[in-house]
Amino acid sequence: MNELQLPKGFLLGSATSATQIEGGDTNNSWYKWCQTPGHINDNTSCYRAADHWNQYRDDIQIMKDLHHDLYRMGLEWSRIEPEQGKYNEAAIAHYRDEISFLLQNGIKPLVTLHHFTNPIWFDDLGGWENSQAVELFRKYTEYVVSELGDLVNDWITINEPNVFLIYGYVRGTWPPGKTDIFAMFKAMRHIVAAHIQSYREIHRIRSKRNYPGKTLVGVAHHLRIFDPEDGKWRNQLPAKSIQYIFQDLFLKSMATGKFSFPLGMGGHPLGRGKYYDFLGINYYSRDLVSFKFDPTIMFGELKVKENVPVNDLGWEIYPEGLYRLCRKYYAQYQAPIYITENGICDTEDTQRSLFIYEHLRQIVRLCNEGIPVERYYHWTLLDNFEWSEGESGRFGLVANDFETQKRTIRQSGRFYSEICAKKAVTQEMIAKYLSNS
Repeated sequence: MNELQLPKGFLLGSATSATQIEGGDTNNSWYKWCQTPGHINDNTSCYRAADHWNQYRDDIQIMKDLHHDLYRMGLEWSRIEPEQGKYNEAAIAHYRDEISFLLQNGIKPLVTLHHFTNPIWFDDLGGWENSQAVELFRKYTEYVVSELGDLVNDWITINEPNVFLIYGYVRGTWPPGKTDIFAMFKAMRHIVAAHIQSYREIHRIRSKRNYPGKTLVGVAHHLRIFDPEDGKWRNQLPAKSIQYIFQDLFLKSMATGKFSFPLGMGGHPLGRGKYYDFLGINYYSRDLVSFKFDPTIMFGELKVKENVPVNDLGWEIYPEGLYRLCRKYYAQYQAPIYITENGICDTEDTQRSLFIYEHLRQIVRLCNEGIPVERYYHWTLLDNFEWSEGESGRFGLVANDFETQKRTIRQSGRFYSEICAKKAVTQEMIAKYLSNS
């Protein structure tokens, strides 16, 4: 196992989302979803989560102790706008204090406006299927950036729109619990338009008010590798089709404003443009695709390769996929790359240190080839409410006892802390943390 030296200026940190860690909010779509038995695998609720709303200063101190340069945090729309058009000044003041405390501790925030959850009033209006959703999200963006834009340069408009829509509108296992692909594409058109309007709004407000620092806005895209199960031609077509629908269509439309089929007929209804300042990539795994005569799944069945390392959820651990995706999409979009999520569900913490090392090794490989990967946000800082998995999906560098809300830094968290401090993996670190890997 070789030493790693990260590039000069490379930044590392961690990522979270508001609903998964804050707790205490009853006004969002996921709280409502949790109330129905069977929706959450372990029957827990996002109402408890990790109590970050009350413990954020202690959690930021943990970040500082772990030498994080960066923190990707989410805002809970339903806290900020609990009723349509009515904003909660106490909630925005809370977020302002949290961001200020990050800055005081030398940690740069990247703020996400939408991470899977909607206010209940928004869903009652039809959610993202309602054409009004675009303007409602723009107004929310306008308010947030007007209140926080002097502190925050870096923004993500929407996290993983593909995952949000497929689980919520096709599989029906997330809110709003639909199984209607036509509803998905309708909602997708509005989400793409909302991103574009939000992108413009963030730049407009920060420019008009002459806020300091360069404004950077993007999307956190969930990207996967879809490889044909074998070389047979019948497996190649569904692999390409699934890749197109799951990620390429989202990337192109949100980056350029082009509404390609089946989203549209190839035009630019909001104008041709470049609606990204960086390419945000959330990467976890690879799927093998084999032909199956079922049009509802694009004639492709997803499988995990046999006899390979997997995480606690059964996802293949495939670090080279990060390399392949960054090379491919940098060639298309030519923008700095931020790894906005990368992590592993590993309750016993037996795989996480090696997982981090192997994925950072791919980043060094990319940088050595001139691909500008500039930031790495590990998912996640601490164990949280992991959507349908509930509290059982343990992704944290820091373990959390949900009953007591006590934080305990894992061995992998110590390893990552040393990487953040040294911007390297030395032989001493390999011997200390990876000798049993």
